[in-house]
Amino acid sequence: SKLKVAVAHGLGNARKILDKVKKQLEENGESEYAFVEIMACPGGCVGGGGQPYHSSIAMRARRGEGLYKEDSELPERASHHNQAILNLYEDFLGEPGSEKAHHLLHTNYFKRSVLTGKSIEEATGAHKKHLEKAVE
Repeated sequence: SKLKVAVAHGLGNARKILDKVKKQLEENGESEYAFVEIMACPGGCVGGGGQPYHSSIAMRARRGEGLYKEDSELPERASHHNQAILNLYEDFLGEPGSEKAHHLLHTNYFKRSVLTGKSIEEATGAHKKHLEKAVE
């Protein structure tokens, strides 16, 4: 079985994907995508959710430089063509989207106020309504 996914880099592209999904849901009751990944930063955020948390800006910058350098030198950069990933699914995880794959590979949202000392409302101020709409 195949899953169709969408990945949006940057918030402008995220809006386009979300508008497309919303239109599909209104017209057909379902979306063509099984999963949508939205990354605010082009290429993903080095200090984003699911990544090790570092309070030091210099540490995040060094981590980003290292990740981008390592990735640029890899012979196979597309995970769906990477033989190690294909073997992992075949030998251990089963199908993409399986219960085991979901349990082991997916991350969860954690309230960041513990890290910042501010609630989302305090941190966003005037953008509170926009944020609430974005996460409906």
